[in-house]
Amino acid sequence: MTETLPTAAPEATGRFDLGGRSLRGHAARGVIINGAFTTGITFLGFLRGFIVAALLTPSQFGVWGILATALSTIQSLKASGVGDKYIQQDEEDQELAFQKAFTLELIVNVVLVGVLALLVVLLAFIYGQHQLLAPGFALMLVLPAMTLQAPIWILYRRLRFARQRTLQAIEPVTGFVVTIALAATGAGFWSLVIGAVAGAWAAALVILVAPPYPLRLRFDRATARKYIGFSAPLLIASVSGIIIAQSSLIVTEAAVGLAAAGAAALAASVSILTNRVDEIITATLYPAVCAVRDKTDLLYESFVKSNRLALMWAMPFGLGLTLFAPDLVRFALGEKWHAAAGLLQVFGAIAAFGHLGFNWAAYFRARGDTTPLAVAAAVTAVVFVALLFPLTYSDGLEGLAISITVAVAAGFAVRVWYLARLFPGRPLGRLALRALAPAVPAIGVVLLARLIESGPRSAATAAVEIVAYLIVFVAATWALERDLIREAVGYVRGGRTPVPAGA
Repeated sequence: MTETLPTAAPEATGRFDLGGRSLRGHAARGVIINGAFTTGITFLGFLRGFIVAALLTPSQFGVWGILATALSTIQSLKASGVGDKYIQQDEEDQELAFQKAFTLELIVNVVLVGVLALLVVLLAFIYGQHQLLAPGFALMLVLPAMTLQAPIWILYRRLRFARQRTLQAIEPVTGFVVTIALAATGAGFWSLVIGAVAGAWAAALVILVAPPYPLRLRFDRATARKYIGFSAPLLIASVSGIIIAQSSLIVTEAAVGLAAAGAAALAASVSILTNRVDEIITATLYPAVCAVRDKTDLLYESFVKSNRLALMWAMPFGLGLTLFAPDLVRFALGEKWHAAAGLLQVFGAIAAFGHLGFNWAAYFRARGDTTPLAVAAAVTAVVFVALLFPLTYSDGLEGLAISITVAVAAGFAVRVWYLARLFPGRPLGRLALRALAPAVPAIGVVLLARLIESGPRSAATAAVEIVAYLIVFVAATWALERDLIREAVGYVRGGRTPVPAGA
């Protein structure tokens, strides 16, 4: 790592230096270049999960699933607004603004260390698995490292995407190498725990080599009140997500067993992957969205184009997983993961269709209206919990799949309703049909091949179908979206000619 954090940067338009580009061009360039870069890193984490799953037993992976859910619970609480509010603010003294935000972040993380410790003890008691205690307490070491990564916010606010993403890549790359190496030596779920801690601290130490501003404690009551007002609805949304994640594992383990909880955790890794990729694109856009939050036309243009770009990968990935999950289990993971195939198919479909309006939260956060996010998350959690208990106890993993599907659909309906209020007279139906169109011929080719194939299914047959599916999807996408793709390529090359948002 030769690049360090910049020690200074001019604030064009009061926020950032665009390097001579328009805000639209700079943001689009950031979405494409850094989004593609970090998408590769995210898929590395996805690959890590499946490699480790092949090396561990379902029960061992179930232990990690419980611990990973506990850590993601804390990370969800931690992400409830401090960094986002810092990006949104426009204080005159940006060094002081960062130090006040860093102080609040430190306070939050100190509290969360205690919350994680209590959560680990509680989960060990609920599951009757005392082996959760030692690795759970070890995961507490991730939180101080995450606190020390706060200077990355400054790059984020300045739209310094390349440096930001390069530094953030340290954590997953280090975690991948350490985890796979330890898993191969028989370290079991400890390989994942040590990998997570090693990755977080490696990133923190590099980021701290040359921070833009000194890390000083500056507590201000007025600032704290502003952050609380912004973050309270986001906290509700985070708690709703926590309820979904924890209840799904607790109920699945109680109703079906620890191995089934491992299957649920493996399937949930699909959501983790897609959420991470979503965060890449949304995070790239968010500072720019904040800068034009009062210009509805520009907001809508960025919303439509970012969704169309994201759906170009989300649809083929999600629907492909739904089509080929049984093959993935049979030929890659092994029959010990047979129970996970159905859940993987459900999560694949959710990943595809759930991307419609995926980055809506950024637009409401930028406008300082975080209540819709809390409402959508709360509705999803209430519906999920109401269905989870009866359906999982009666139908096992199939009941869990039904509960997740209905709950996500309910939350999506709330999302659509709020977006219709933000962008009146601009329905999302056309965006949905446009995103789904390339999938129709691609899926048709696969289904036709399966109708005419004979004999036992082989890995070679599955591989040929996957290649055909991707080729048709890419060709259909180019036919429908070539104008947008050319515009995107133009931004990467430094072009300035935009295509109308509805093109």
